[in-house]
Amino acid sequence: MKRRSVLAGVGAGAIAGLSGCLGLLGMDEHESSPAGVEEGTREETGYEQVAIEDLPVDRDVGVGPVSETVSVVNHMTTHEKAVEIAPLEQRQRAAVFNVVTSPQVSVLGQELNPLEEMSTGELVELVRNNYDGIENISRDEDAEITVLEQSTTRTRFTADAEFDGHSMDVDVHVTEAVDADDDLLVTIGVYPQQLRPQEEADILSLIEAATTDVDEAASTGGSDSDGSETGGGDDESDDGILG
Repeated sequence: MKRRSVLAGVGAGAIAGLSGCLGLLGMDEHESSPAGVEEGTREETGYEQVAIEDLPVDRDVGVGPVSETVSVVNHMTTHEKAVEIAPLEQRQRAAVFNVVTSPQVSVLGQELNPLEEMSTGELVELVRNNYDGIENISRDEDAEITVLEQSTTRTRFTADAEFDGHSMDVDVHVTEAVDADDDLLVTIGVYPQQLRPQEEADILSLIEAATTDVDEAASTGGSDSDGSETGGGDDESDDGILG
């Protein structure tokens, strides 16, 4: 399954809400800081931090003949885990956990980044729209979880996905946005549904261990955006569900 533009719609939505006013206030550039997962939890769960990506969005905004370019840069930190899934013979990087940050943009106390008010249902639609091969998403469970010492909603969705030429059922965990210093933070976890007994607990641990103190040097490379191999052993494929 190939990634297109991961959650770029968040940045585009933020820019659309600016209505040309931020440039007048000298606020025409906005960039989040990357976030990730505490090192100890990564080691305990077996998830590797493989990449930190900039997700830039530029848009011309203005009123009448006056316009200028407003830029928003989101960040996504990707973690992957190689797991054994039937009927594939090799271990695959089929368990993925992403931490996405987007800058808070407010004028006169009003938050203009739509991510703040988006439900998990709206967020999972962004996931579906930005990944080839995820279909038939259905809400399965809602629960509260703590992220960065804030209580927020976590939803488990079920979906159909294509992976390495095979169709499979997957679980998709999405959390609503929480404050992360000057940013907003959401998490997205995906794994083959057949591995729920093992992987759900790991995803919940990763969510609760989200941190703004990310070690950018810890990224190992993992799979690239088209699923080609950039590392790993001979008996392990680096294709990733959300890679």
